[in-house]
Amino acid sequence: NTTHPLSPHKMSKVNGDDLQNAVADMLATKDSRKFVQTVDLFIRLKNYQLSKAKRFSGAVRLPYPVKPNIRVCVLGDARDCDRAEKAGFDFKSEDDLKSLNKNKKLVKKLANQYDAFLASSTIIKKIPGLLGPGLSRAGKFPTVLAPSDDIQEKTNEIHCTIKFQLKKEVVLATAVGHVGLGQDQLVANITLAVNFLVSLLVKGWQNVGWVSVKSTMGKPHSVYP
Repeated sequence: NTTHPLSPHKMSKVNGDDLQNAVADMLATKDSRKFVQTVDLFIRLKNYQLSKAKRFSGAVRLPYPVKPNIRVCVLGDARDCDRAEKAGFDFKSEDDLKSLNKNKKLVKKLANQYDAFLASSTIIKKIPGLLGPGLSRAGKFPTVLAPSDDIQEKTNEIHCTIKFQLKKEVVLATAVGHVGLGQDQLVANITLAVNFLVSLLVKGWQNVGWVSVKSTMGKPHSVYP
């Protein structure tokens, strides 16, 4: 897995005007719903033989938060549970995790309660043994929380980080922001996300068929070609 710091302002192929217009249109209709809509990015690969291509995964931190708010739970040793409590975060001790007895329904319920998990460096290796594969299957395997890490800063990092993973689909999709952000903020997030994915592809832009963006309840907007 790779995490890249990339410049958010350099995008060679996506039409800047189309992107600005797409974002403006999404923001113009943002108040039509009673919830804050997510903005999703869709990229279709071309000339990419999934049967032969090397599977890739990568994570990149965007300039602005992907979701309006995020629920994080600390799976901690005694010290980190204490830190989490003082910082106002939910937490579970090793004994709390043991009490789930690897029950699939209970682990799934835990996974559904939160957007992400932080786990103490002393606990993280024990997670598969304590909980089974449930958090991994939900795409929520914990991020390691080192003793020197600030819990709030680590949460902010998760809040802004997106992941791309090539499995069996030729269309890759990820959330890249929400309609509570400003136009320039969304454009910066989308630009960085596209550049990052293209950097993972074997032939770069030659492997990109099309790129579109849409809000949860909105229509898709093409921004490339």
